[in-house]
Amino acid sequence: MTTVPVSLRILLKGQLRFMSHYFTMIAVSSDADEMKAIAEEEDIMTYAVEMTRTISPFSDIRSVYGLYKIFKKEKPDIVHTHTPKAGIAGMLAAWLAGVPVRLHTVAGLPLMEATGFRRKILNTVESLTYRLATKVYPNSRGLYHFILDSKFTVSDKLKVIGNGSSNGISVKNFDPQLFSDAERSALKEKLNISDAGFLFIFVGRLVGDKGINELIQAYGQVRKADTRLLLVGGFEEDLDPLKKETLQKIREAEDIIPVGFQKDVRPYFAISNALVFPSYREGFPNVVMQAGAMGLPSIVSDINGCNEIIVEGENGIIVPVKDESRLADAMKQMLADPEAYGKMKSNARKMIEERYEQSVIWNELLNEYNRLLKEKHHV
Repeated sequence: MTTVPVSLRILLKGQLRFMSHYFTMIAVSSDADEMKAIAEEEDIMTYAVEMTRTISPFSDIRSVYGLYKIFKKEKPDIVHTHTPKAGIAGMLAAWLAGVPVRLHTVAGLPLMEATGFRRKILNTVESLTYRLATKVYPNSRGLYHFILDSKFTVSDKLKVIGNGSSNGISVKNFDPQLFSDAERSALKEKLNISDAGFLFIFVGRLVGDKGINELIQAYGQVRKADTRLLLVGGFEEDLDPLKKETLQKIREAEDIIPVGFQKDVRPYFAISNALVFPSYREGFPNVVMQAGAMGLPSIVSDINGCNEIIVEGENGIIVPVKDESRLADAMKQMLADPEAYGKMKSNARKMIEERYEQSVIWNELLNEYNRLLKEKHHV
């Protein structure tokens, strides 16, 4: 269960189909049309229950009631939630419906950037979600320690699956060998960057807490005649818009290329030289794993997940959060030291293959489901 269907479609792609070989799987999220499409993609049952990503008590009560009715009807042995709103609504409804195994995966915490009264509310919601769950899975070791330090729950309730990540990555699907030189040249020509010597890429939502304001400032200190910055992702004007000066620089700079949201990001990785991902907070970022599988070293901020996927100097560079000066230095280092860049590039894919291949994560999770059901005498 997730708050919005895109999380099922992208962040958990393939996992439900895999699990359906062992269990009857039902996916729950908002948007009926999207859920019909996911039912076909993953070959499973789906339900649509409207949920909002913002704090909205009346809507949330309706969501919990809708979920409660589904759980009473279907009588699942396990309810497994992902994303914050689905977590609190799903765990409360599952608890009320008497579902024996209630699992919640934590893949990033919005409260990390919240302050004041809003932070207190989010802290309370997080603690309640964990209290209602029978097991909680932070998808990185950094998140595991943050949850403990914040006293949201006790260590007995927490577990990191494998080396981290909610879904791992298909290294067969994310493989630079899938794209020919001709395909790469055609995309570069289409984007009018056929003369680019070094292409930095960012993939993700173009919002403040992804570090885009700092990235645009840093790139301004780095740019050369043959460098380009590729921005793959959509702008969000509601929740966390970029600064006006940042938007203006993106619009005016010929060497910054925004291409909007892309269903398939692999061709864009295939033409790029390095990922720059200066996010303020993450759980376990798929983008960094995807870039690595596509053979790209990454510059990432020193946050949960990022600082576990990237090993300093081995497959990328780690910089402090919100530090545009250090970010610029790291980008300059990639350009100025071909030997160091070459080493990081050669390590990038194999370090992902060894630690985060998708089938490893799925089988670990399958074993966890079976173990928990055995404990509850359901098998």
